[in-house]
Amino acid sequence: MVVACGGKNESPAPSTSTSAAATGGDLAAAAQDAYTYAYPLVTMEYTRRVLTNTVEPQGTAAPMGQFVRMREYPNAQFRAVTAPNADTLYTQAWFDVAKEPWIVSVPDMGDRYFLLPMLDGWTEVFASPGKRTTGGKAQTFAITGPGWSGTLPPGVTEYKSATAMVWLLGRIFCTGTPEDYAAVHALQDQITAVPLSAYGKPYTAAPGVVDPAVDTKIAVREQVNALSGADYFRTFADLLKTNPPTAADAPTVQTLAKLGIVPGQAFDATKLDPGVASAIADAPKAAQGKIMAWAKDGIAAGDNTFQNGWLFTTKTGTYGTNYLQRAYITAIGLGANLPQDAVYPTSEGPSQQVKYNGANKYVMHFDKGQLPPVKGFWSLTMYDADYFFVDNPLNRYTLSQRDNLTTNPDGSVDLLIQADPPSDTANWLPAPKGDFVLMLRMYWPQETAPSIIDGTWKVPPVTQAP
Repeated sequence: MVVACGGKNESPAPSTSTSAAATGGDLAAAAQDAYTYAYPLVTMEYTRRVLTNTVEPQGTAAPMGQFVRMREYPNAQFRAVTAPNADTLYTQAWFDVAKEPWIVSVPDMGDRYFLLPMLDGWTEVFASPGKRTTGGKAQTFAITGPGWSGTLPPGVTEYKSATAMVWLLGRIFCTGTPEDYAAVHALQDQITAVPLSAYGKPYTAAPGVVDPAVDTKIAVREQVNALSGADYFRTFADLLKTNPPTAADAPTVQTLAKLGIVPGQAFDATKLDPGVASAIADAPKAAQGKIMAWAKDGIAAGDNTFQNGWLFTTKTGTYGTNYLQRAYITAIGLGANLPQDAVYPTSEGPSQQVKYNGANKYVMHFDKGQLPPVKGFWSLTMYDADYFFVDNPLNRYTLSQRDNLTTNPDGSVDLLIQADPPSDTANWLPAPKGDFVLMLRMYWPQETAPSIIDGTWKVPPVTQAP
């Protein structure tokens, strides 16, 4: 999926000055483009630091090479991560495959829906074993890094990462009942990882080392956005040593060289021409604005879709040279799946000018046979204006196909979205009194008509009830 470019010495030498043809505007644009290009890699590194800064697995963190196994869904008091889900339990781990591969063993998952997507440092999903792609039988696979060549044990499938940094962000479907929690916990405990050198031998993971300099309180995006241009690109240059650009990135590598950034070499802002240094210093604010503006600009470009009040994209997980789309998804949905695995339409209101509010009652109507077409499952999640679950007497945060929904006489289905309980609560998604947000999760969406991927199925609007 992603092919690493050639050796580290193939890039031009760093430039400490620019040609007479390079204007301040040229340099500013180059620095902003470079910032956008680097944004996923820098964000992944800061995320890795936060999620591995622990002695042993606990909460959402685990040392490198060890699994976080989330045991239950969050409730309305949970505030650690925005837009939590109550459909799948996360089983995730970070790996450094620079020196040797890691071997991951997965038990027989039966008919249960699961997926184990792996992201490289650029947020490209280079493999996604799971029910959709590999089935539910027990499997063992190796994650290998750039430049690795060797022999793997018999029966081990190789998934090759273009970078040393790898994030396995697994999800396992769970109904949330005590019985199903126990069943999923048993499966989670059987998903294991060891370095290739320890495969088939007794192995005990070493305790992690806590770095007190790592900030685990402030959100990663805020930390990254607060970096000065010089610090940002210094971090980026260090990461390039083991997370190289792809062959398709060659034009951008030339742009980076004009700014003194060369893969495999340290970045020293003190040696830059004043014009370059100024452009780098100004890049963060301007580039961040462009990245976040892509929510709307990407609609005009065809990368994002706004339809019936719902904003979504089917361009996630693989980006090629679409660096703005990649940076935007990093900013608002780091860890996004391939569209074949999941699509996440989100709606803050019936239009871009009007928000949903619990003072009103709403209906999401599905004609007969027109519920979200998926091979995995779908769910509609309620969030408050800050993208957290909404406290309610039923402790219900989603409606999905696993609920016993009431059907209308004509076979259609109405989901009732309101603050106060209706007389029949089977189809009720409790809303807060104030503004709220809806997210429709579609796991393993159908790829042939009707399909959200090719546009032959559209998410119906949420309309205000009379």
